[in-house]
Amino acid sequence: MIKVLLADDEAMIRAGVRAILATDPEIEVIAEAADGHAAVELTLAHRPDVALLDIRMPRLDGLAAAAEIRRAAPDVGVVMLTTFGEDEYIARALGEGAGGFLLKSGDPRELIAGVRAVADGAAYLSPRVAHRVITQLSGGRMRRAVDARAKTDGLTPREREVLALLGSGLSNAQIANRLHLVEGTVKAYVSAILARLGVGNRVQAAIVAYEAGLIG
Repeated sequence: MIKVLLADDEAMIRAGVRAILATDPEIEVIAEAADGHAAVELTLAHRPDVALLDIRMPRLDGLAAAAEIRRAAPDVGVVMLTTFGEDEYIARALGEGAGGFLLKSGDPRELIAGVRAVADGAAYLSPRVAHRVITQLSGGRMRRAVDARAKTDGLTPREREVLALLGSGLSNAQIANRLHLVEGTVKAYVSAILARLGVGNRVQAAIVAYEAGLIG
């Protein structure tokens, strides 16, 4: 069962999101919050698998709450849910360690897919957000490609292999199955890769993999 904490200051939005998640028998909303401060407190109290956070909330916004959760409970996956698709929100959310970014105007199936992916240790961006990120990457691509290749050249062949699969959206369990490794070994590889690349989460590592040409 995937345990989810849902945080949004609008009760109707929470009810709608909860109803969508309830259509998946393997997902359970175990706690709800109406502001970012409560979201952090409830996350630490209940330790859900995924914290689903609205960006615009009182007392503490979703981005600040995401940063607090990632510092205090790094085992909890964070998914940002918002009506805003501006690049600044996307960049800040990914910078704060969010593993997923979904738009409220997206397909409800994206919500379930995103929660499942992040709970499984992978990353998930809604198609519209992914398009924005890729579009941004296309500007100044050559310079970033050189920088990214310099970073990945410092990895071992096996680490580059793991990074390529991570960048393709595979979870640790899926990477282990693909490479015939123990999942704990893959987790150790991922931690080492993040440290070597100087990035804070799997999404940022995936961007480096993309820029370095390790994935299409």
